[in-house]
Amino acid sequence: MARDGDINEPTREFPDYPTSESLRDRADGSPDPDRDPDPDRDPGPGTPSTGGAARGLLWVLGAAALAVVVLLGVQATGLLPDFRNPFAKEQTDRSQPPLLKSIRDLSRYVAAEGNFQVVVDVQNDRRNVPDFLLNERTLFVGAGRVEAYVDFAKIADGAVVVSEDGKSAEIKLPAPQLGETDLDMDKSYVFAEQRGLINRLNDLVAGDPNRQQQVYKLAEDRITAAARDSGLAARAQENTRKMLEGLLRSLGYEKVTVTYAAP
Repeated sequence: MARDGDINEPTREFPDYPTSESLRDRADGSPDPDRDPDPDRDPGPGTPSTGGAARGLLWVLGAAALAVVVLLGVQATGLLPDFRNPFAKEQTDRSQPPLLKSIRDLSRYVAAEGNFQVVVDVQNDRRNVPDFLLNERTLFVGAGRVEAYVDFAKIADGAVVVSEDGKSAEIKLPAPQLGETDLDMDKSYVFAEQRGLINRLNDLVAGDPNRQQQVYKLAEDRITAAARDSGLAARAQENTRKMLEGLLRSLGYEKVTVTYAAP
């Protein structure tokens, strides 16, 4: 049983807890032995200074930023040479100058033009040979245009007949013709292509730069056939007739008759 004299004494295992009076004394400004009363004073040799390190870091960052600004300003003025990539891609053009082979005077009146698009799906393979070994299949989208014109140079003598009173005229023209198909390579493209293993090996050993010529020729032939069936020549015939009627009537002819020779 504990004695009365030992009740208010702190034990050796636990320290004495702060009382309300001690807390009040600390709040009144009692100096803390672990706190530096003068944080701005020199800590002395051997003591790290947090403020000095921060100021040094700020000076380094400011100097680096100033150097970058000065370098950019000098380069903008053109005083320093441009720093280029030593591994930049370069293109060398060794093409020969164009050679003029001939000049031809044209007397065509282009009266209509048709724009066409065709999808060519062509496959070249061998019988009894698997497709993964020997096979060529190309899906090509071709875009081209065809002109319909009347060649005024083929107008024969006596094709233009004017009445005695000078009020009517009759003109006989050659039949409209279709020009060659002009395949537009900027709008044409290979949509898909399948090639066998042997075909790919052959490309590595001896590639054929004209391999796509067959596909281009098929696209041109199909566009030409489509132009024949599209009524493009009839449109050119009608447009030419309207043009000549308007031209001759502006010259004073009251009646203009335009006929065409058999195609």
